[in-house]
Amino acid sequence: MRVICEDVAKVYPTVRGPVLALHGISFATRESEFVCIVGPSGCGKTTLLKVVAGLIAPSRGEVHYEGPRRGAPLNAMVFQDDSIFPWMTVLDNVAFPLELRGVPRQRRVETAEELIERVGLLRFGSNYPHELSMGMKQRVGIARALAYNPEVLLMDEPFAALDAQTKAVLQEELLTLWTRYQRTVLFVTHDIEEAVFMGDRVLVMSRNPGRMIAEVPASFPRPREHALRNTSEFGAVKEQIWLLIRDEVKQALGGH
Repeated sequence: MRVICEDVAKVYPTVRGPVLALHGISFATRESEFVCIVGPSGCGKTTLLKVVAGLIAPSRGEVHYEGPRRGAPLNAMVFQDDSIFPWMTVLDNVAFPLELRGVPRQRRVETAEELIERVGLLRFGSNYPHELSMGMKQRVGIARALAYNPEVLLMDEPFAALDAQTKAVLQEELLTLWTRYQRTVLFVTHDIEEAVFMGDRVLVMSRNPGRMIAEVPASFPRPREHALRNTSEFGAVKEQIWLLIRDEVKQALGGH
């Protein structure tokens, strides 16, 4: 499934007048592509993801999906803060989307257990969220999103709150899952290194109002391992993106 944004703009009304959050956003993904989006804080990355998800309507332009449908939901979203239900066990959290779709209990338990195993949490299936670390909660959120079997997976800085070691492990685990399930992914992050490591392409946004100012290929072979980060080729792509975004970040912070 491809995601296509055409001249998307978003204006928010405020007591001081309208605020333009997004302006003239246009891009298209390829089938089963992993696309990362980076930009300064407040540039509208999350707003863009919510527009793509259909959670909010654009003020101008449109988003549409192109490709064969498998009868699955168009998209599922994973948020920065864990959004799993605190009153449900890990197993029930992951099985919940299947329950909503009327899947019989035995089948949804089997599917949920398979997904929980995929994210390395099978022995925690009967635990509640308060008994899990932040990294484990994010794994549950990813497994639950995959339980929807979406055509497109939308991820809003899912690893931002994690320590560096946990983040590195989960990045590799997510890429393994993506390779297995072959879904289109839009992944928002403020971390340039993460974007280059994860993505096939990196879309770079300007400061507010958010515009697309560049797209940078990250055409490294897959599967990718941590050692890739230490190569000169990887460093060159990181530097290219940083040079594109540096002045945008300074302006967003009020600098010159």
